[in-house]
Amino acid sequence: MPDPASNLDPDLRARLLQEARTPWRGLRRALWVALFASAGVGGATMALRVSSGELVPLSDLGIQFLALVVSGSLLWFDRNRSEN
Repeated sequence: MPDPASNLDPDLRARLLQEARTPWRGLRRALWVALFASAGVGGATMALRVSSGELVPLSDLGIQFLALVVSGSLLWFDRNRSEN
């Protein structure tokens, strides 16, 4: 009886194996990008508030900076690590 995997296109087989190793990768990456963008917009808003002379609590700035660093780290660690 022939092996069913031998009938698959090699490119399709490689993509399926990659998806099996890292499931939901596209959805995760979209979430990390959305979180990073949100933290960036929040940081820019706070920077504009500071530049206009408004008092912004240091804890709020710290939270925004931490959110930016964490979401950037998530993007970095979820990058494509090819064996090339």
